[in-house]
Amino acid sequence: MKHYALHACRAAAVTTAAVSAALMFGTAAQAQTPAPLADYPKQAITVVSPFPPGGGNDGVARLIAQELGTITGQSVVVENRSGAGGNVGTAQVSRAKPDGYTLVMSQTSVMAVNPRLYKNVGFDPLKDFVPISQITSAPLVLVSRGEGPYKTLEDYLAAARKQPGVITYATPGNGTMSHLMGALVSQKANVKLVHVPYRGAAPAITDLMGGTVDMLITSPASAEPMVAAGKLRILAMSHGDGVGVFKSAPTLQQAGMDGITADDWYGLFAPAGTPPDRVAYLAQAVDRAMKSPAVIAKINSGGSQPVGSAPAAFKTRLQKDTAYWAEMVKTAGVSLD
Repeated sequence: MKHYALHACRAAAVTTAAVSAALMFGTAAQAQTPAPLADYPKQAITVVSPFPPGGGNDGVARLIAQELGTITGQSVVVENRSGAGGNVGTAQVSRAKPDGYTLVMSQTSVMAVNPRLYKNVGFDPLKDFVPISQITSAPLVLVSRGEGPYKTLEDYLAAARKQPGVITYATPGNGTMSHLMGALVSQKANVKLVHVPYRGAAPAITDLMGGTVDMLITSPASAEPMVAAGKLRILAMSHGDGVGVFKSAPTLQQAGMDGITADDWYGLFAPAGTPPDRVAYLAQAVDRAMKSPAVIAKINSGGSQPVGSAPAAFKTRLQKDTAYWAEMVKTAGVSLD
């Protein structure tokens, strides 16, 4: 069985990003409002969320936009331009004037996964954008019904071995990171699982609690309320950076799925060609925003970790994730057009 690894050591990567950010922007105690440039910012800044209102991407975009508005002294507005799994709004920003006034709050699935799933997403994440800062990091979580028969991941996989092609896993949709993670778990455990895609996590959770499906792979934010209420049980996380109710949950590695990991991040990008001094200004503004106790608490409440990495560290992260998910998509044999 082929071994998969997102990074040689995820902890080292996170530490490197943190050190890079500290060296460039200073410690939390030293974080200061960046001095405005002579010609920037002079007008409202738009942050595009390439997903509908009310979702995780939209929530993070609005949280950061509010903080940036205070820090920059300019209005920072969020526009939702959804479609094609985040491709529509992201492609539009790639063609925007590179002046620092149009940004996009993107995420792993859009920048690292979609270009390998779709034949034409309308943009090249490595060529058409300048990374500003990785905002958050979160694992994917595998959950079962709280009163159901599966108390551990091994319970679930054992049932799948006894009933090949019968035991199901739900996801928020075809081609999502959750879908690909399920395919990887199936291959690694050498079991035949049935994928049941939904249009979002909410209907999948409803069916999971009703017993229609056996397991769900989703984001911590989507599952947290039901996990906290005891209606869903955590079987595993894709890595060990859980917070709140996910803090002590077993990882896939601890559950015997050594070598499988995935990180669902949100990050801020500008169109390629944006002046370096404006990128640096925005990165420093985000760094200050990420030091806010209110921002940290809000991000943690959704099951994510705040990051706030420097542009260079975020670029390196994107390059690594792009290579990893290219291999994962190829192995899973998933294509969306």
